[in-house]
Amino acid sequence: MPTDQTTAERKGLIIGGQEIFTDSEFAVLDKYTGDVIANVAKASKEHINQAVSIAQKTFDQDQLTPYQRYEILKRAAEILKERKEDVAFTLSREVGKTITDARGEVDRAIQTLTLSSEEAKRIDGEIIPISASPGAENRMGYAVRAPLGVIGAITPFNFPFNLACHKIGPAIASGNTVVWKPASDTATSAYHLMNILKEAGLPSGYVNLVCGSGSQVGGWLLEDERIAKYTFTGSAEVGRYIKENSGLRPVSLELGNNSPNIVHHDADLDLAAKMCVLKGFNTAGQACISVQRILVHSQVYDQFLDKLREETEQLKVGNPLDAETNIGPLISKKEADRVMTWINEAVSQGAKMITGGKQDGSIVTPTILSDVNHEMKVVCQEIFGPVITVMPFDDIDDAIEHANNSNYGLQSGIFTTNINTAMEAVKKFRTGGVIINDASTFRADAMPYGGIKDSGIGKEGPRYAIEEMTFLKTVIINL
Repeated sequence: MPTDQTTAERKGLIIGGQEIFTDSEFAVLDKYTGDVIANVAKASKEHINQAVSIAQKTFDQDQLTPYQRYEILKRAAEILKERKEDVAFTLSREVGKTITDARGEVDRAIQTLTLSSEEAKRIDGEIIPISASPGAENRMGYAVRAPLGVIGAITPFNFPFNLACHKIGPAIASGNTVVWKPASDTATSAYHLMNILKEAGLPSGYVNLVCGSGSQVGGWLLEDERIAKYTFTGSAEVGRYIKENSGLRPVSLELGNNSPNIVHHDADLDLAAKMCVLKGFNTAGQACISVQRILVHSQVYDQFLDKLREETEQLKVGNPLDAETNIGPLISKKEADRVMTWINEAVSQGAKMITGGKQDGSIVTPTILSDVNHEMKVVCQEIFGPVITVMPFDDIDDAIEHANNSNYGLQSGIFTTNINTAMEAVKKFRTGGVIINDASTFRADAMPYGGIKDSGIGKEGPRYAIEEMTFLKTVIINL
């Protein structure tokens, strides 16, 4: 039976380095057992105002040099490495991802903080050859990158720790301050990061943690015009709302996808099947670049489908804290119910269940559907669950056209041993990233990451995020 909510640990807001408890709280649950991990304080509008005020004051009085920012972020990465198991344990419980996947997220977060620390020393500018302009012969010019101010950061539930580092690391590295709202479902891991940053030497006020619902807390953050930039990872609907209501302030939006992957007739089928299963069902398919649509050349379609089914049926579903488990629960039973509704709807419309399609509470078994079409939700929308759809093609140009037939454009993948085919796909894919001989789910934290269309605006990756959290300030000197 789930534990009593009244016995769980209480967590407060962290504003200006002070933990603030409130009269209203929400519970963060263990997604597998249903136990209450912690009761977290909900922020009021007054708390948001306080957090932004402190962040603005801290920014105005910023005394950290680039080298000090480097040292703090580097030390944070070192502390995180020492606490890997503690953080991974929390992530596995609050997200429901396997302990193996949780450890992988921590490893990536270590890299993200390390990369951010290194970039803190590389923020530069450029010399402007202004003296070559008529009438400016006695002038010299240069441009430097300057921080924007207070960054409003809103992070998702699926990779709550690393994606927070992708926003907070570059913000600190570039001299900004942050007001951070984590996803309510996975708010407890945020306290690990706040404690680590504090112990690494980050002064109070640089990162302020406020918790609560996205509609309320996120709305109040959006209303506060002192926030210079918003960086958000989540749904396309919310991202569109942020963009429409942020005025002239810049936004970075990392939104959805329904990732297409092409398997050509000359592909290494064993590699393709292994990668599509490994990266299609990682975190129970709750990643915006999870494999969702696989287009397979008709010459190898049946053979590939058999390999895909065999790989999938080897996966172990169950307790995410068991090191042998490959698939844990979804973030909630509500989401599991939705995924099953989409699966059953597709089957009723003619899709064939190759494997999976069973539900036990918030767990959905990894599912493969064939005989699908582009009008089915499981194909044309983002399912955000452990479901892969497979369809045949005869002509590579048709396959690429079908892959591009989406409102999304984050990442795509192609498996082929022909360099000309691969380069043709690179040229024609309408996605922010193209992955060759690996699944669309591949991401290294140093690379520029972001999409087009309903997949969002802007790029993540510390170097690229810093560019979007700063502005070019031009200086002209009359000699």
